[in-house]
Amino acid sequence: MLRRHRSTLVAAVAVVALGAAPTVPALGTPSSAPGPDAGVAAADRVLRVYNNNIENLVVNNADGSCTRISGPDHLTSILVDDAGRTGTSGVVAPDLLIVQQVRGTGQAEAYADQLAAKFGYPAGTYGAIVAWTDPEPWGSTHKCSSQSLGDLKKKQTNAIIWNTRTLSLAAGDISKYWSAGWLKPGTAYANGAGCTLYKPPNSDPDSTDYYKWKRTSAIAARFTIRATGTSVFAATMHLPQENRQNACAGDGDRGIANSGIHLGADATSLLNASTIRIVGIDANRTGIAAGTLSGYGMTGYGTAPTSGSSKIDYLFVKGTVRPSTIGHTVTGTRSNHRALYGFIDY
Repeated sequence: MLRRHRSTLVAAVAVVALGAAPTVPALGTPSSAPGPDAGVAAADRVLRVYNNNIENLVVNNADGSCTRISGPDHLTSILVDDAGRTGTSGVVAPDLLIVQQVRGTGQAEAYADQLAAKFGYPAGTYGAIVAWTDPEPWGSTHKCSSQSLGDLKKKQTNAIIWNTRTLSLAAGDISKYWSAGWLKPGTAYANGAGCTLYKPPNSDPDSTDYYKWKRTSAIAARFTIRATGTSVFAATMHLPQENRQNACAGDGDRGIANSGIHLGADATSLLNASTIRIVGIDANRTGIAAGTLSGYGMTGYGTAPTSGSSKIDYLFVKGTVRPSTIGHTVTGTRSNHRALYGFIDY
């Protein structure tokens, strides 16, 4: 059963995050789902990719209140047709969702199954991997006047959700997590010399915020398109708020092009072995140029603000991305962040 495969895969990712070597079976096409799209004409082949910080499916309102959003409502608000419109009959099942700020395996799998149900597929059609299966809670109110809603945002990790009808994932093609960087309070930036890794013992020492570092653990995977055998790299990252003022990617490191972005060694190996490359980031930093990851052959997509009046979310792709009438940015996203998307021909 796919769900057993998926649960094993997610558990293995959590083991990797703790430093042990995973043993994961290769994921196959479920017998209840249609097979790969081998009969689809090459001209019709497109990889549909989305990136969004879903904020644990809780939206902060201007008056200090918060609103809980259902997975189906959120999905309806981000998935678009070829003209960039939501809610139409032309919206096609996505292949990859790169997301930040989910509570862990439980929420990621529930969200994946809600996506499957939206398109009439059985539960388990979408797989999910997370950096941390069940991260420890951190923070207090999360700026919600209702503590019960604020509590929903206390556990945060990053995830990749993929369509097993179109993509396969082998056991050895998941990177272990890698940490973000930050400038520890009271440290001089010194053109990046003061930067360090945002993980213990360098993370927030306060007991309330101690586990906040887990929300910035990045993870990546290398998929294969079933119809063509094309390799696809995908990574999800969430950088600390401190990255807005001082770009930090690690010890004495300002990151790629002084952006605070970096790729772990295992992730870089998977990327180098992939034809299509995709990185989705909540960078908490404005002004990151579209050419920042050009050294990896990637270009940034998305021209509109993604959080209030600021653009702090980014989607980088190596591949032939179709033009977008809405600048690859979905303005009606039911999250604190607007979703980005790219439709990639293969």
